[in-house]
Amino acid sequence: MRHFSCPRLASHLCLAGLISCIPVSAIAVTFESAQQLALTNAPQLRASHAQITAAQQLAIPAGELPDPKIKLAVDNLPVSGPDRFNPSFNGMAMQTVALMQEFPNRDKRNARIQAANARIAISEMDNKITQQNVARDTAQAWITQYSVEQQLRLIDALEAENQLFSQVIQAQLASGKGSISDTILPKQERARLGEMRDELSARRAQAMAQLKRWVGIAANEGVTGQLPTFQIDAHTLQNHLANRPELATFDPKGNVLNAEIAEARAGKTPDWGVELKYQRNPHDDDSIMLEFSFDLPIFSGQRQDPMIAAKVAEKTALDAEREASLRERSAELANDIADLQRLQQANQRYQTTLIPLAAEKISLTLSAWKSGKAPLSEVIAARRDRLDTQLKAIAVTGELHQLQARLHFTYHNAITNIAANTAGAAQ
Repeated sequence: MRHFSCPRLASHLCLAGLISCIPVSAIAVTFESAQQLALTNAPQLRASHAQITAAQQLAIPAGELPDPKIKLAVDNLPVSGPDRFNPSFNGMAMQTVALMQEFPNRDKRNARIQAANARIAISEMDNKITQQNVARDTAQAWITQYSVEQQLRLIDALEAENQLFSQVIQAQLASGKGSISDTILPKQERARLGEMRDELSARRAQAMAQLKRWVGIAANEGVTGQLPTFQIDAHTLQNHLANRPELATFDPKGNVLNAEIAEARAGKTPDWGVELKYQRNPHDDDSIMLEFSFDLPIFSGQRQDPMIAAKVAEKTALDAEREASLRERSAELANDIADLQRLQQANQRYQTTLIPLAAEKISLTLSAWKSGKAPLSEVIAARRDRLDTQLKAIAVTGELHQLQARLHFTYHNAITNIAANTAGAAQ
């Protein structure tokens, strides 16, 4: 079988690698704008801010005294006979007005203040966790859509290249060269590319739906810009593991329980109250009375001690949960670091070895086809190998950047908070 040289075909075989030349809508979402939209509009953040406000409001009355009580009374009032309900009858009916105030002991009130302040700290830490999760999930959704759109652009380029193949084969047949069976190969390739396009289009719709969750309808315009770059240092992450917001939140939770333990122990100290009475007697002098009352915690074994023991047990459980969570996060970080190293090596392998080898294979098979030493099917097969390699390379690059983004946003608050505290201490 004879073949002829086609410089136009050779020049277009590089088209698939020029996917960045395809224009993107000017109003598509960049990575930075996606982050800004998500952190501005996420309902999860509005909810966490409301929780902070709620905790701050609850802290206001935490150490206040109970509301005073006023009592109105009528004593010795007849309810039968001709003088019923007459407070002036027989001079024994008395009208009383009393004002009463209870005073919980100071230790109990201080413990309530400490617990309220710790709950504010918990809500603020929860807000940091929410910000972290929103930024992380938005980043991963953006990177997913970016990768899928890159793969679709690659399919666009290869479909154009495949159309050129079809034209070349038709020209061969018109000049009496080539084989009629060669006309089937571009059609099969077009069908294969169409199937891949359908799959990628479905994945793009799914990625767009996920991104739309965070940025709204702006996701409909697609994404633009470059993949974000994060410098990830494994030793830095390991050193700041305990400062992750999910772990740091155990500190204010422990402070709440410590305050509740202090309040329970303060229950052994008597609370007291004072009552001021004014009595009016129609047939005698008016009088006032001052009364004091004191709690008597004399049965602490059945009341205060069990409460103290319960709170101490809760604190022990919380400490155990902290240790379990730290171990879980440590194992998770070790797995992520291993994956990071694997993906970095795989990404470098694709860029420096596999993609160049796939391009070289096309060049060799194309030269062999031109000289009549190889059938067109080998050129098609080489193109398929290159396509698979490029698609996998895009997927690996996206997976690498997703992992980097997840590690960055998971540990960003932990690292920056330590840096800020260190700078403040130095000043």
